Amino acid sequence: MINSCEERRAGPSNEFYQMNILSESNELLNIEKQENVVKNVQINCCANLQCWKANNNANNTVTEEDTKRTSCLDKLKGIHVIFKIIAVLVGIIIALSPIIPKIVAEIKTTETTMPSDVFILVIPSSVDKSYLQSGDGSSQISATINAPENNYATQAAHALVNGKMHIFGGYYDNTKIARLDDCTFNELTVRLNEEREAGHAALSIENGKKALICFGSSGGVRRTCEIFDGSTTVSTFASDWTHQRGGLGLYKNQPASVGCYYERHQKAETLSATGWTALPNHPKRISAHSLVALENQSMLLIGGESKDYAQSGIWQLKNENWNKIGKLLQADYSRSAIYIGRSIYYFGFDSPAIQRLDFNEEEELQNVEQIGNQPSQYNPVLFQTVSNYCI
Repeated sequence: MINSCEERRAGPSNEFYQMNILSESNELLNIEKQENVVKNVQINCCANLQCWKANNNANNTVTEEDTKRTSCLDKLKGIHVIFKIIAVLVGIIIALSPIIPKIVAEIKTTETTMPSDVFILVIPSSVDKSYLQSGDGSSQISATINAPENNYATQAAHALVNGKMHIFGGYYDNTKIARLDDCTFNELTVRLNEEREAGHAALSIENGKKALICFGSSGGVRRTCEIFDGSTTVSTFASDWTHQRGGLGLYKNQPASVGCYYERHQKAETLSATGWTALPNHPKRISAHSLVALENQSMLLIGGESKDYAQSGIWQLKNENWNKIGKLLQADYSRSAIYIGRSIYYFGFDSPAIQRLDFNEEEELQNVEQIGNQPSQYNPVLFQTVSNYCI
C-alpha cells in the first residue's frame, strides 16, 4: 500500500485549486477552495494515525507531531462543509431578495403607534373644558388642568421644549410663557420679546430643544420671530412677508410659513441659518390653516380660510411643488393639528368635528375619518400623553 500526501498552493487570482489526498484505502478525496478563503497553505497529511505508523516512524510509534498532522484532513473536510452551508445561505438570501422590502415594511407597520394607543390632552379656550381624547374615538374623558385664569390658553401658541408643553402669548397675557408641569400651568419669569396676542405660531425646532415663535395680529409683529430655549428668548430673522395666521411647519427640516390673513397673499417662505428665502407660492390666498411636517421632508397644509370661506383642501408641498392630495370631511380653519404614528389629528373651529387623517408607511394619504366632536373648540392646545393623564 502506498500512502502519500501531495502539497499544493493556492492558485492565482480568480482560480480554484485542488488538493489530491490519497488515503490508506487509495480513495482520492477532492477538496476545492475558493480564492481568498485559503491562500498559500502547504498541506502535508495522511488519512489517519496508521498512515504515520507505517510510513513516518521506523519505531512504528505515533509522535506528537504525527497527531497534529493527522487532524489536517478533518479540518479540510470541516471547511468544505462550511462552504456548502454558506452557499446554501447565499442562495436563500438571493431567492428572498424580492420580498425582503415587504417583510421589513410589515415589521415597521407593527411598530407604528396605532390610534387605539393614542391619547391626546386637549386644552381649549376655556381651560376647565379640557379633556383627554383617544385616537380611535372610543373615549373622551374630562381632564383637570390648573391655570391662573380660565381663559389662560385662549389664542396662545404652543410647542414642546425639552419634552414639556409650553404656551406663548394669547389674549390673557400677550407676552407670557408658561410651562405645563403635570396638570398645572406655571408661568415663567422669562417673557416674549414681542406682544403676540393672536395670529402667531410656535414650532419645536432643533430636535425639540427650542421653540420658534413668530408673527402676530398687527403692525410689524406680523413679520417678527424669536427663539426660546427653555430659559431665555432671543430675536431672530424677520420674514420677508407678513404671516398673520400663516402658521409654522417644517419643510425639509426647516421652519416655513404660508399666506397671511390681513394681506391675503400666497407667499410661502422658509427659514435657514442665514434668513428667510422664498418657496413656491401656494395656489390660493390662504390663512388659518395647519402646517404639518411629514418624515419624507414634505409639508402638508390642511384646511384654512380663503376669501372668507373655510377650506377643506389637503395640500402637500413636496419637491418644490404644491399638489392637492385630498380633502377634509368638514371644511375648517383656526385649527390645531398633531401628527402621531401615521395619523394627523385635526381639531378645527368652524365645525366641532375631530378628524383623523391616516397615512401608510410611505406617508401617502389613505383615509380621512371623523372620530368625534369637540365639546369646546377654538384652536386648542394639543399634547400627546397617557390614558390617565390628569383625569
